[in-house]
Formats: sequence, structure tokens, C-alpha cells
Amino acid sequence: MLSPLAVSLFTFLLVCPSLSSLPQSPLPTPTPAPNDPPTICIVGSGIGGSSVAHFLRHYSSHPFYIRIFERNGIVGGRMATVNVSGQTFEAGASILHPKNFHALNYTKSLGLNIKKPSSSDSFSLGIWNGKNFVFKTLSFSSKLPFVDKIVSLANSVLMFLRYGFSLLRMESFIESTVDKFLKYYESSESRPVFETVDGMLKWAGLYNLTTRTLLEEMIDSGFSPLLIEELVTVITRINYGQSVSISGLAGAVSLAGSGGGLWAIEGGNWQMAAGLINRSDAALHLREEIESISYLGEYYELNSTVGNSYTCEVTVVATPMDELNIQFSPQISIPKRELQHTHATFVRGLLNPAYFGLNVVSEIPELVGTIEDSDLPFSSISVLRQHGEKDMTYKIFSRQPMADTLLDSIFSVRQETIRIDWGAYPHYSAPEVFAPFILDGRHLYYVNAFENAASTMETSAVAAENLARLILSRFFNLAPLISSNLSSNSGELLHVDL
Repeated sequence: MLSPLAVSLFTFLLVCPSLSSLPQSPLPTPTPAPNDPPTICIVGSGIGGSSVAHFLRHYSSHPFYIRIFERNGIVGGRMATVNVSGQTFEAGASILHPKNFHALNYTKSLGLNIKKPSSSDSFSLGIWNGKNFVFKTLSFSSKLPFVDKIVSLANSVLMFLRYGFSLLRMESFIESTVDKFLKYYESSESRPVFETVDGMLKWAGLYNLTTRTLLEEMIDSGFSPLLIEELVTVITRINYGQSVSISGLAGAVSLAGSGGGLWAIEGGNWQMAAGLINRSDAALHLREEIESISYLGEYYELNSTVGNSYTCEVTVVATPMDELNIQFSPQISIPKRELQHTHATFVRGLLNPAYFGLNVVSEIPELVGTIEDSDLPFSSISVLRQHGEKDMTYKIFSRQPMADTLLDSIFSVRQETIRIDWGAYPHYSAPEVFAPFILDGRHLYYVNAFENAASTMETSAVAAENLARLILSRFFNLAPLISSNLSSNSGELLHVDL
């Protein structure tokens, strides 16, 4: 029996992020004496950096200091929330998959609450080609659960009539990829520590998916051209802001966000990073950007934009280096890549039905996705919250900024508009070429090398877990041992919206 894809297409696994102010770190300490515990410095406080700190403590009770540097005044990287008219919404990475086991463990151990995305069985989808809706699901608001189930079943039938057995082939493709990804959760006693992204992907059977485009993979899997042009394209445009020409693995991860059981953290996903940092007993340096990293023989010297200098035996870069200006000495070499920028525009107001060739607002689907067409000014428009019959909050994803004149044509009313420009994820292009986890052959590491495979909160955590084990094995010459000193600190978590 078909799964209710129409129900869950509206809560996609977006790869972008929320942040929380934590207490400022103490002033920099002098160069440690030879017998002092070593210092591990982490540049970036998003899910990657906070996960590295967490897993270092989790796998070893060996004494070492941890310093985390964040150029912003809040932690979380690309996990961010935005405040629209006093209401808080996820602006970055917003949705987690039911098999994102690291995120689930973080949530449980930190005492956070899970919430399901605000989508009911009657949530409506429309695929817009710039002139008309080529496909729309049914929408019927009811407080009776059995009515929602009937609408959901009817929408499944509508989708099957349009896309046929390709829907089942898509589900099989997703399940096969997820099953391979689950190898990264096997016991650390039997799972290798990987020094390269290529090796990590090959071990799980995922590497070949990075050598071909999603389009090639789908054609070989028997997807119908109509499914690819419409439904799959809608998903990749929303999740990665790109077409089906992205690499196969990134595409498969994107499609996984169309499944059921998706979730988020009540109050914002930023709380994972904040909680992990608190619990890792790390010195946090907010509003301190690292501008240079130099290897000086037995340690690294990190210099910040506020004039401070730090010495670290191990340094981890846990933020994309594509748009950073860190100066390395000696210089490092990594493959050049571009970040895909996603423009998230939040509008409180009311859509203009005439823009879509309709008569009333109620005829506009709650999620409007678009096909691949350079003339289309947005990737998607979705309803975040309905405040009244003529008052709603919307989120728009686009590849370019949404000008006021354009917004005025799409909306009949605009009470408030907030724009965010995310350097959200890599611009994927098969075959992918990966930066190394070990940047200099010594103890300078790069978590975000894994992002060229796929960029999500969970893939960042998976890469961070491997990197923590790699540091323990290479620097401390230790087999990772699960530590028992994982009690949660009660540091105050303060959150600031974008």
C-alpha cells in the first residue's frame, strides 16, 4: 500500500540552522606547560563543532581542554530561528528524519522535547509552472480524524494516477540509501575510524552515488520523466535549492525528507548545539572570529580578530571554509567549491490569488512548489501559520533575493517581511571531489569535508563522531572508550532570533 507521500511532502529535510547565546569564555590562557593537558580548539559552534566536542568527551575520559570559537554572538551555525510578529519559526535546518539517531540521542539525553511538524493529513500541495498548477492535492479542513484519513487516501490515489509505480520506485531508492547510511550507527568496536570521506562513503556503499547525478540514478531506477520533472524537482529545489542535476547521494538524502515521521525540537533545533557545548565543559568564545591558524612545531597558534592568540595541540575547523578568510600557515590545499545560497523570506500577510490565476486565497495550496525554470522567481511558498482568515505567515525559498516589487505582486497584503541569506550547503556537482578530514597530515581537521556528500544536521553529526574518534586514535593513540562522566551541566542557555 502506498505511503501517504502527499501528507509529508511539506516538511522537508532542509539543510540549513538556530542559535543560542552562552556565557563568554574566560580570557585566553598562556601557552600551557609541557605537563598540562592538551588543548583542542574547535572553530565553529554549529551542529558539527558541538558534536565533535560531545563525542570527544563521550569516547574518552583522557584529560584535555576544549575551546570553541564562534564569530557570531550566538551558537548553532545554520540552525537558526526567526521572530515574525512575536512568533518564532525555524529559519535554517528545520526538519529531522526518524532515523537520525544522533539527533534523537541528543534530544533524549539533553531533555529536549520533540514536536511533529505542523502538517495534517489534509495539508495541500500544488506544483506551479509559472502559469498554472500542473498538479494539486485535495485540501479539506476537519477536526474529525477519519475525514483527514479519507483526504489522505484520496491524495495518495491522485498521486498514483499521475505518477504511477514510479512512486514505489522512489520509495525503494530512498529506503536503500537510508539502510546503507545506518551502517554509521554500528558499534564503534566493529566500525572503522575513517581518515578520508571517500573511505567513509565506500565502507557504507554510498560512494558511487556521489559519482553520478540524481537524474542518472533515477533514470536507471526506472523513474518516470513526469515524476522527475515535477515531484522530485520540487523536493530538490526546496531542500537544496538545486535541480535534479545534483549528485545522487545528496538527491537521495533530499528525497528522504518526503517521508513520514519527520520531527523537530520544541523551541528550536539550536538547543542541540547549545546543550552539547554546555555538557562538553568547553570554553566558549563568542564574537571571536579566527583569522589565522599557524602550525609552530608542536602546537597550532590561532589568532582572532579581537587580537587574542591561543595555542592548541589539535585544531578542528567545523564551519564551511568556502566563504571564510582564515589564513593558514603552512598553506593548505582543498578542492574549490561554491556554496549554494538560499534566500529565505518570511512574510506575514496574504497571498494574491490573481498572481496564480485563481479567484480566492483558499484555492492556493498551502505549499506551492515549482518546477525547474529559470524564469520562476521562487522555489517554494509555504504557510507556516494561519492567524486568521486573511492573516498568515509564509516562508518563501528562492535562489535570488525577493525584491519588494515582486513581493507586492505575489502578496495582496504584507504586514511584515524578513529576509535571510543562507550560504546553506554546497552546490552539488557529480562526480563530487572531497576535501580531506586531515588538512595538513598532522592534527588540523575539517568536519565539513563530508558536506560534499550530503549536508544535513545528521550528516554533520555523523562526520563529527568519526572525526572525534579519529583525533583520539591519532593524537592520543587511544582506542575510543565510552566515558561515564557525561552528566549535564546546568549552564544558562539564552537564545537570540535572527
